[in-house]
Amino acid sequence: MKKPLFKVRLSHAPAGPNAFRRMIDAAEEGAIAGGIAAVYDKAGRPYGVGLYNPRSQIALRIFTRENPDTFDLTAFIKERVARAVGFRRDVLKLDAVTDACRLVHDYGDGLPGLVVDRYGKHIVLEFYSYAMYRLASFLETAFREHFPDAIFHHRASTYTETMEGFNIKPSKAAVQKTRVKENGVLFEVDLAGGHKTGFFCDQRDNRLYASTFAGGRSMLDICAYTGGFGLYAAKLGGAADVTCVELDPEASSLSKRNANINGVKIDAVCSDAFPYMRQMAENSKRYGLVVLDPYKLVASREDQERGIF
Repeated sequence: MKKPLFKVRLSHAPAGPNAFRRMIDAAEEGAIAGGIAAVYDKAGRPYGVGLYNPRSQIALRIFTRENPDTFDLTAFIKERVARAVGFRRDVLKLDAVTDACRLVHDYGDGLPGLVVDRYGKHIVLEFYSYAMYRLASFLETAFREHFPDAIFHHRASTYTETMEGFNIKPSKAAVQKTRVKENGVLFEVDLAGGHKTGFFCDQRDNRLYASTFAGGRSMLDICAYTGGFGLYAAKLGGAADVTCVELDPEASSLSKRNANINGVKIDAVCSDAFPYMRQMAENSKRYGLVVLDPYKLVASREDQERGIF
């Protein structure tokens, strides 16, 4: 798609690809929130192309330094998606070990404000940018070239929707849950109600590595979500016993189900991690292996003091 982009001028160049509101000198009439902007420096020279949203703290996410006068959005998205998929398939060769993986990780794959995870034939797009959300149809078209039978799902956190100013309607897809295999371990993934995209694909190698320490040990998985580290320890690592502690009752219930479909036994405890660990210390309970992968304790600079103390 080649068409003129509205222009945004920077007051000064950002240190990285993100330009905050204070760094925007001017936006021409017709600039829209969630649009694709032609970015120019303060001297009027072409600087690149970015996702524009004056409502967001990150007003511009500059995703390429190409000349905006010759930029082709459709070709750009097609190339970035092809490169991201090719890296997972041809370089990492993930198809040999799993049918669930992260296909796109934000700026790491040149598509800011976007995380894409694949669960078999289901592809979940999680948006952190309103402008990227508005490109959903372009993204799906590009992914369908590599996954012709893909079923797409859209996700965004309430925080992102509030900060960016958009809302994703509940999915009408007939299938809201699916089952995937990762290094021989089976997981059921909630595509609609789970955290993030439904699973934490980015922890795959960590789960496998941690399982190598589990042999013959009592293993404790704190903030276990759906039992990822614990199930690896039980099925692949040969742990003597496994306890998975998770506050979310639905996730804790799913960890039990995941244990059943893998033919292993875990003790799934639905509890807040902090009182559980205090009680564990009072009872002198000890484990040979502990995995602690907590949720974000400090969400913003304003919460720093509360997170530390």
